[in-house]
Amino acid sequence: MNPTTVQIAAAALFALALLHTFSTSIFVRLARRYPRHEGSFHLLGEVEVVFGFWALVLVLFIFAAEGSQKATAYLDGCNFTEPLFVFAIMVVAGSRPILRLVGLCVDVIATVMPIPRALAVYFLALSLIPLLGSFVTEPAAMTLAALMLRDRVFSGALPQRVKYASLGVLFVNVSIGGTLTSFAAPPVLMVASKWGWDSAFMLSTFGWKAALAVLVNAAGVSLLFGRHVVRNQPAAAVAPLEVRPIAPMLMCVLFLVGIVMFAHHPPVFLGLLLFFLGYSAAYPRHHDALILREALLVAFFLAGLVVLGGLQQWWLQPLLVSMSPKAVYYGATALTAVTDNAALTYLGSMAEGLTDEFRYSLVAGAVTGGGLTVIANAPNPAGFSILRHACDGGTIDARWLFIAALAPTLVAIAAFRLL
Repeated sequence: MNPTTVQIAAAALFALALLHTFSTSIFVRLARRYPRHEGSFHLLGEVEVVFGFWALVLVLFIFAAEGSQKATAYLDGCNFTEPLFVFAIMVVAGSRPILRLVGLCVDVIATVMPIPRALAVYFLALSLIPLLGSFVTEPAAMTLAALMLRDRVFSGALPQRVKYASLGVLFVNVSIGGTLTSFAAPPVLMVASKWGWDSAFMLSTFGWKAALAVLVNAAGVSLLFGRHVVRNQPAAAVAPLEVRPIAPMLMCVLFLVGIVMFAHHPPVFLGLLLFFLGYSAAYPRHHDALILREALLVAFFLAGLVVLGGLQQWWLQPLLVSMSPKAVYYGATALTAVTDNAALTYLGSMAEGLTDEFRYSLVAGAVTGGGLTVIANAPNPAGFSILRHACDGGTIDARWLFIAALAPTLVAIAAFRLL
C-alpha cells in the first residue's frame, strides 16, 4: 500500500467531510451568533452541501499539486450517472399525479386493515413503499415514502422521538427493501451482472429475509408510537384523495417507468426528464411546484460523494478483502455508515476468487448498514432533504438518526444472519 499525496489528501478530506456531516448544527449556531456571516455559516450547515464543499477542496488541491489537466481528467473519469438519476427520479416521483396515485393505493389498502386509518397509512409508508423500491428503484421509494410521511404524518404535532424513530426505520427499510430484485438497490446493482445474480436469485437469497425485516421494523415502530400517530394526525391524513383525473397519473407513470428502465443511460433519462418538465409546465393545473431544489441538493451531495469516494480505494479495498466472510458482514455494515454502500460492494467485486459466502456477506452487510447515516445509502439524502424541515431546528441531527437506526439495523442483522 503506497498511496500518493493526492490519495492521502483525499482520505483526510473524506474524514473531515464525515466530521462535518455530524457537526452541521454547530454552523447553524454560529450563523445565529455572527449575523454578519450568517449566509456562509448557513451554507456550511446544510448537510446536502457538505460533500460537495469538500469535493471542491479536493479538486482545488489536485489542481495545485498536479495541475489542471490531472484535476479535469480525474473529474472526467468519475461516474455521475447515479447523482443524475436520483435527481431525475426525485423530480418525477415527487410530482402531484404520482403522489396522488400512490396515496390512493395506500388508502385502499388502509381501509381494509383492522386499525385506524392514520396508523395504517403510517405502517404502509414504512413497509409497503420501501418494498416497492425493488421495482421502482430505492430513490423513488424514498421520495414517495418521505413525501407521504411529511404531508400525512410529520405535519402533525408528533414528539421528536417519534419522528426520529420513524426516520431510522424508513432509512433502514429502504436500504434493505430494494433487494427483492437485482436492479433497484445501488449496492446490488454494482455486483449483480458480474456475479450472475438475477432477480430470482435475489428474491430467494435476500428478498424474503429483507421483506420480513421490513415488516417487523414497521410493525414495531407502529406498535410503540401508534397512539401518537393517531392522536396527532394532521387533516391531510384523513382527507379523501381525488381519484380523477386519471390521464395525468398515467402520463407521469410512463415518465417514471421510462426513467427507471433507462437508469444507466443519462442521455435517455435526462431527455425524458426534460420532456416531463415540459409536460408539467403545459398542464400546471395538474401539478404543484416540482421539488427541483431538493433534488438538486441531493444530486450535489451525491456528486460530492462520488468525487471524494473515488480516491478511497487504496485503503478500503484491501481492508475488505482481508476479512473472513463472517467478519466482512459486520465490517461492511460498519463501513457503510461512513461510506456509500454501492461504492463498498463495487470495490469488493473487483477482487477475484471470492467465495459465495463472502459475496453474500458483503452485500448483506452493505444493505444492512444503509440506514445508519445520511451518506450510507444513495437514497438517504433524498429522505433527509424532504423531511428535515419537520424536525426541530429545520434539520436532522446525524447523531439521533444513528441512534434511531440501531434497532431496525439489529432486526436486519437477525434476518440476514439467522434466517
